[in-house]
Amino acid sequence: MEKRRVVITGLGTINAIGHNVEQTWQSIQDGVCGIDEITNYDVNLTKVKLAAEVKDFDVTNFLDRKSARRMDRFTQFGLIAAKEAYHDANLEDAIIDRDRFSVYVSSGIGGLGTIETDHSKALEKGYDRVSPFFVPMVIVNLAAGTIAIELDARGMCTCPVTACAGGTNAIGDAYRSIKDGYSDIALAGGCEATITPLGVGGFASMKALNETTDKSRASIPFDKQRAGFVMGEGAGMLVLEEYQHAMNRGAKIYGEIIGYGVSCDANHITAPLPDGSGGAKAMINAIQEANIEANQIDYINAHGTSTPLNDQCETSAIKIALKEHAYQVAVSSTKSNMGHCLGAAGGIEAIVCIKAMQDSLIPATINYQEKDDNCDLDIVPNVNRKQDIQITMSNSLGFGGHNASILFKK
Repeated sequence: MEKRRVVITGLGTINAIGHNVEQTWQSIQDGVCGIDEITNYDVNLTKVKLAAEVKDFDVTNFLDRKSARRMDRFTQFGLIAAKEAYHDANLEDAIIDRDRFSVYVSSGIGGLGTIETDHSKALEKGYDRVSPFFVPMVIVNLAAGTIAIELDARGMCTCPVTACAGGTNAIGDAYRSIKDGYSDIALAGGCEATITPLGVGGFASMKALNETTDKSRASIPFDKQRAGFVMGEGAGMLVLEEYQHAMNRGAKIYGEIIGYGVSCDANHITAPLPDGSGGAKAMINAIQEANIEANQIDYINAHGTSTPLNDQCETSAIKIALKEHAYQVAVSSTKSNMGHCLGAAGGIEAIVCIKAMQDSLIPATINYQEKDDNCDLDIVPNVNRKQDIQITMSNSLGFGGHNASILFKK
């Protein structure tokens, strides 16, 4: 079967710097940092005091109160972003084959907040008093399932769970589904809500989180003083569509997906391969599928978590994959703005890549101060850059050695 072209026709997000795509992109342009003191729970419960929370969030501004109460926060975020993308793609009144409308939505952890709350109730009142909605609120696939129900998407509905690579895997898997003829249209991305005592405490015990109380020095990708990531939350969703299908219904087109690459380090439960070779394979696979030369890539939105090991390994991976072009390509991490949203990161960062192409603007890595000789690429420090962008790459690397890379074309 002839491979089909896949385009992006809708975008939706909610995160620490915006409740929608317009707010988020404006915050990126303004260099806003969404990191602040934790308010989701009593900050004295954990030694980590900062996170990138979705601020001023009243779910009833987005969803029906009764149905929202039956969803964990991660599903709420996912559905909010999905509905924005669906509306943006003008699908409400579109005549489409619902049996070929798929949903690929990831979450790294799922309903952690509900698990904590209901477990505490069970200890107090007994386990037979656990809410009947407990299981559907916590299981990781229920964001995808809820979105499919809400949008009447009756095609493939699935949830890749690959830690922090999940959002990018979801988009890539949806791309392949359309490219290979199994779907005509798909809602894809990720959602996460793990700024909870157990979530923050668990990552902190691993020494994965920065423990500073200085908001401007907490998430500092590629900076020599980086000391761990900052937990973020939210969702990022895209509507993907077969090119001719989009053209036939007069949809606006943001860009095209041209390549998707995956690999596994097969090395360690949390640490990436020190030489970056695993991440490089994912990038090389994406470049090969896109049938482009590495020097055609204008911008890379890096995984760039602000952990000492990740940023150094990803720098090495980019050098392996792009060779001499690694020093010419712009590489920034918008986790400096919105923290690390785990399974949602790839979805949100895909939107950043698409908006960057649309507006010819490369987002800066903000709050950068001290150069690290081991992270010596052009990381666009502190100031956004006006530049024509034809092709962007988004990288996501997850615990378990999961590597995912995707290429977007203007």
